[in-house]
Amino acid sequence: MSGHSKWSTIKRKKGAIDAKRGKIFTKIIKEITLAAKLGGGDIEGNARLRQAILLAKEENMPKDNIERAIKKGIGGGEGAANYEEVTYEGYGPGGAAVLVEIMTDKKNRTVAEIRHIFSKHGGNLGENGCVAWMFSKKGSIVIDKKAIDEDTLMELALEAGAEDVKSEDGEYEVITDPASFEVVKKVLDAKGIKHLQARISMIPSNTVKLEANKAEQMLKMMEKLEDNDDVQNVYSNFDIDEDVMKKLS
Repeated sequence: MSGHSKWSTIKRKKGAIDAKRGKIFTKIIKEITLAAKLGGGDIEGNARLRQAILLAKEENMPKDNIERAIKKGIGGGEGAANYEEVTYEGYGPGGAAVLVEIMTDKKNRTVAEIRHIFSKHGGNLGENGCVAWMFSKKGSIVIDKKAIDEDTLMELALEAGAEDVKSEDGEYEVITDPASFEVVKKVLDAKGIKHLQARISMIPSNTVKLEANKAEQMLKMMEKLEDNDDVQNVYSNFDIDEDVMKKLS
């Protein structure tokens, strides 16, 4: 079970998504608002806004919430955002690389909170650039293996412009470059192939396998980072064997 694409799978299996739906909505609203402020409210002409709205729909966010966030962004009203975007980098337990994408209006407070989470769970915050070189921005579409056979999916995805199709843990992951993500997703949607998750993500070039004690620390650290109000996304290159995950579940 690898951290680049399966952290969200871990969250689903732990039943954490529905319990934190309000917090997830808050993070997405911040992204929609800032995307609209920076690039305008025209969805067709603003790729960042388009992807934020796609994520909102993936999480079943009500249409009214989406529209209010866009209006707040383009109107520059209260809360439209004096947010600063920062990416913090560091290492988790066992040396796993960690990227934390932040959107905050109080940078000093946020960095202190993030540093505390790292150190409390056996990790350490690093300098800018210490792990970012290990990650590339990619589109990721995760599909249950019961939905389609691998050969058919491979043919459809590659013909639509995907870079690769990976098979792991009862799921397929279709990898695309960011520019092809929406096209590939539309092709799969048109064929009635339902996905478990579809989003732009940061994917590492290598992984670090964690033993049971380090894996437990790592998952706790990831949960605490995700739970921080200023954290938008957390990525890591940890790898955890299925038998270890079962013991930790």
